[in-house]
Amino acid sequence: MDAVSISQLKINPSRVLAYALDYPVAVKSRDKTKGYLIGKELYEKIVAYLEELSDRAAIAAADFHRGRDFEEVAGELGI
Repeated sequence: MDAVSISQLKINPSRVLAYALDYPVAVKSRDKTKGYLIGKELYEKIVAYLEELSDRAAIAAADFHRGRDFEEVAGELGI
């Protein structure tokens, strides 16, 4: 089941949701994809991947040569 119609989703939503736990399911209306159902774990993996990708881009763009020594800053803050 790679795709379901909205009518099929209405008839048996639990079956479609159970399948969507492992694989994305396209929801179609009149043979046009209107959306996708994905399971909780897959959604969380996608979000974690995007956050990691964003963090890597920020690190790559950072200029660490302009930074200050941690010990110096901690001394100024009194910690």
